[in-house]
Amino acid sequence: MRDGHVHSKFCPHGSKDAFQTYIEHAMELGITTISFTEHAPLPAGFTDPTPLQDSAMKMEDLPAYLEELAILRDKYRGKITIHTGLEVDYIEGFEKETTEFLNKYGPFLTDSILSVHFLKHEGEYDCLDYSPDVFGDMIKRYGGIEKVYEAYFRTLLLSIKSNLGSHKPKRIGHITLVNKFQKKYPCPVSFNKEIRNILLEVQQNNYELDYNGAGTAKPLCLEPYPPTAIANQAIQLNIPMIYGSDAHQAKELLQGYEQLHRS
Repeated sequence: MRDGHVHSKFCPHGSKDAFQTYIEHAMELGITTISFTEHAPLPAGFTDPTPLQDSAMKMEDLPAYLEELAILRDKYRGKITIHTGLEVDYIEGFEKETTEFLNKYGPFLTDSILSVHFLKHEGEYDCLDYSPDVFGDMIKRYGGIEKVYEAYFRTLLLSIKSNLGSHKPKRIGHITLVNKFQKKYPCPVSFNKEIRNILLEVQQNNYELDYNGAGTAKPLCLEPYPPTAIANQAIQLNIPMIYGSDAHQAKELLQGYEQLHRS
C-alpha cells in the first residue's frame, strides 16, 4: 500500500505533526511506501496571491526538510519506504525559474508531483483552490465559471507540455482540482474534450496521475481528483495512477482511499 502525496510540518497552512507522527501512523495503517511531497518554494519574483501568503514552504526551510527526510529514510529502512519529494507548482510565466529550481534540487528528490494551483488572468494570478469566496470572485472577474474551467484546463495542459528540464516531475497532481467547490458553483459544461486531450498528453509523455483522495473530504466537492469516470478513461489508456491522500495532518493519511476505483 502506497500513499504518494503527503505534506508535513513544513507546510505553512498544514499541521505541525512531526514526520515521525506521519510515519508511525502510516505503518499502523499498513502503508509500506510513503512520499512526502511538500509544497516546493514558490519561484523568485512570484508573489503568492493568498491572504497569508502561506501556499508553500519557505526557501530557507528546504535544506532542513531534505536533511530530516534523509535521516528518517535511514532510520526506518526495512520498515517502510520513505520518499523525499516535492509538490512543484506550474506557474505560467515562471517556467525558467521553475526549471532552475528543479535543476538545483531535483537530484535530491526520489519522488515529485507537478500541480496547478495558480491561474494567470489579465496579468495577475489567483489561487483557485484557496476558498469558495475567492473562487466566486474569480468567476466574476473571468467572465463566468466556464472561463475559470477553461483557464484551469489550459494551464494544466501547458504544465504537461512544458519543458522544465530533466528533473521535471512525472506525476501530474489532482487534475480536477477545479471541482473543489462544485457543490456551490456547479459548472454546466463538461469539458470532456479538454480532459481527453490532457489524458492523451499524459499518456504520450509516459507520465503518471495523482489519484487524489482529498476531494472526498471537501464538503463542496465530495469526490476524488479525478472522479471515477475520468479515472476509468485513464485506466483504458494504461496511465499509471498513484493514490495520494494529500494529507496535511497525520490523521488524514489514506483519506478517500476506499472511495477510489480500484481494479
